[in-house]
Amino acid sequence: MNPFTDYLPLDFGLAHATAIGLIVALWGFYTPILRLIGRGSLNSQLHVVRMRWLLMHQSLPRENRLFDAVLLGHISSSISYFGSGTLLVLAGLVGALANVNSVYLLTRNLAFIDHTMSLQLFTLCVFLLSAILAQCFFSFTYALRKLAYTFAMLGGLPAGRAETPEARVMGEQSAVVLTEAVRSINTGIRGYYYAVAAMFMFAGPHICIAATLAITALLFYRQLFSPTAAAIARYVDTLKGLGSP
Repeated sequence: MNPFTDYLPLDFGLAHATAIGLIVALWGFYTPILRLIGRGSLNSQLHVVRMRWLLMHQSLPRENRLFDAVLLGHISSSISYFGSGTLLVLAGLVGALANVNSVYLLTRNLAFIDHTMSLQLFTLCVFLLSAILAQCFFSFTYALRKLAYTFAMLGGLPAGRAETPEARVMGEQSAVVLTEAVRSINTGIRGYYYAVAAMFMFAGPHICIAATLAITALLFYRQLFSPTAAAIARYVDTLKGLGSP
């Protein structure tokens, strides 16, 4: 006997493992897959926009940079909102784990729940949801830290135009950190989509697999074929044609 399988529920099968593996793989390798089949994520395409923005930021007098700070402050508030909301949901799931016997009995009357699911497998599904939401919370808190780094880097930018190599490097690296912060935000938000897919595990692994593929297709459509994606691609191409600011 495999010691690892000894800890799994008796009704945990290959379909359940496939459903969980699919969620982890598509969420974890979302950006590399986009890079293989297209131009990459919209966030990575917008990196060149952020670089130009911060280089232009250096060309403005110090007192006229307030608008940039307001934009970044709005992003910071949004991250805090998502982080706080995720923490509340995570607390509810941990409470469900603490009273999993009562929750399991209450769900027996729901028509869309797989009534053949054992208590152990039900507990594993709740734990899966908790793990996804915990990772979302970590992503939001890490994004907040990266944004704090960005604030510090922006504050240290030279007051004059980015005419020296050193000034341009400082502006470009500030854009890199800002892009990484947005990437962490997107990872957390995307986790909510896959948390919805994981909820279908309570209805059965095959339904969960179908929901995961459907949600991934929706995300890929938004990143590759939506009007927003087309507008951003055209904007970036036009910006690259302008050259350096």
